[in-house]
Amino acid sequence: MGATILIGSQWGDEGKGKIIDVLTNQADWVVRYQGGNNAGHTVEIGAEQYILHLIPSGILHPGKRCVIGHGMVVDPIALCEEMSELEERGIDMDGRLLISDRAHLVMPYHRLLDAGHEKLLADGEKIGTTQRGIGPTYADKISRTGLRYCDLLADDIADLMRTQIERSNARLAAIGSDPLDVETTLASLMEAVEHLKPFIGDAIVPLNDALERDEKILFEGAQGTMLDIDFGSYPFVTSSSCSAGGAATGTGVPPHRIAGVLGVLKAYTTRVGEGPMPTELKDEMGEMLRSEGGEYGATTGRPRRCGWFDAVIARYSARISGIDRWALTKLDVLDKLDKIKICVAYELDGRRIDTVPARSKDLERCVPVYEEVEGWQTSISDVSRHDDLPAAAKDYIARIEELTGVETGILSLGPRRDSTIVLDDCLFG
Repeated sequence: MGATILIGSQWGDEGKGKIIDVLTNQADWVVRYQGGNNAGHTVEIGAEQYILHLIPSGILHPGKRCVIGHGMVVDPIALCEEMSELEERGIDMDGRLLISDRAHLVMPYHRLLDAGHEKLLADGEKIGTTQRGIGPTYADKISRTGLRYCDLLADDIADLMRTQIERSNARLAAIGSDPLDVETTLASLMEAVEHLKPFIGDAIVPLNDALERDEKILFEGAQGTMLDIDFGSYPFVTSSSCSAGGAATGTGVPPHRIAGVLGVLKAYTTRVGEGPMPTELKDEMGEMLRSEGGEYGATTGRPRRCGWFDAVIARYSARISGIDRWALTKLDVLDKLDKIKICVAYELDGRRIDTVPARSKDLERCVPVYEEVEGWQTSISDVSRHDDLPAAAKDYIARIEELTGVETGILSLGPRRDSTIVLDDCLFG
C-alpha cells in the first residue's frame, strides 16, 4: 500500500483542512511534512469548528495516528497551546501524536527577527509574512545553527537554549529590536519542553514500517504551489517545499512509495499577503467573492485577495506535482453569478504565454486572457450527486478539467463534511 499526498494547488487557503478531514476515514496515518504555524486548516464537524495550525487534521478522528514531520518548523509554545485547546475539547492525543525528533524549533527570537526584518523592507518589497518566525527558523536550519526536537531530550537542553537566546539578542540588536529577557524566555520554553517530551521520537521508522504493513498514509500539505520556495512567486513565498516533492524530503518516506497526488483547487482564486496575482479583482466582484466565501485567513484573520479562476497556475501545479485528481472546493460560492470568467492564458509584453514566468516582476505584468462561461444561478450546497448539479456547473467543472488535464475526484459544495461529493477513490494505492 502506498501513500497519498494532498497539496494546495494555488496560493494556499484552498480548503485542504476539510478535504483532509473527509479522507481521513480511509487513512491510518495523517502526516504534516512542511511549514509551521503560519498555516491554518479549518474543519467543521457538526456545529463545532476547529482551526489547526501545527497538528494534522486527522487528530479529530479517534484512532488515527498523526505525525509532525521533520520538514516542519515547530514553535513549542504554540504547539502546547494548540494541544491544550484540543484536549479541553475532548481530543485525546496520547499515543496518537508523534513529533519527529528531526523537526526544527521555532524560538521566540525567530518571531522577533521575522517581524524586524519585515519592518525594514520598503513598500513593494514586503513579503506579507505572518511574523510567526518561519523564515528565520528555516534560515537557521540551512545555515546549520538551529535547534531540533531531538535536542529537547538532551540533559543540557537548558544550556543550549540559553546560549542560543544570548546569541540571538545580538542579532535582534542589529536590526533595532529589543532583546529578550534570557531567563524569562528560557523558563517559558522549558515548561513547554516538559509537556512535549513524551510526544517526541523517530518518525522515519514508524512511517516506513506502516507502509510495510500495507497501512494507508495521507500526507497533509500546507500553503500551496504558488507559495513554494522553489516554484512559487519568489520572493513572495513561504520558506518550505509546498509541492509534492516536499513530502518525501519532509518525512523520510521514499518517493517510490508515493501512490498518488491529490491537488486541492478552489473554484476561483485567492491570495493572502503581498506579491503578484494576475486575476485579482479589486472591485465589487472581488468583494462579493470574499464575502460569500468567507475569505479571511485562518491564521491571521487577514482578508484574502480574490479573483477569477486561474487555469495557468492550476496547470502549472499539476505539472510540478504530478497531480492525479482535483479536489475542487467552494464551487457553491459562485452560485449567484450569471457569468463566470476563467483565465486560460496570460499576455506578457504582447506575447501569449500559458505557464508561470519565473520572475515575480514578470508575473506582475501578466494580463489574464479570459473566456466567459454561463453561471447556474441556483444553490448547489445541498446537492449530493454530481448528476444532480445544474448543467452549467457541470460544464464549468469540465472546462477546468480540460484546461488543466486533470479530472476531478472530489467536489466540495460547502464547509460541512456532508456537503461533499466523492467522485473517485482519492486515496491511491
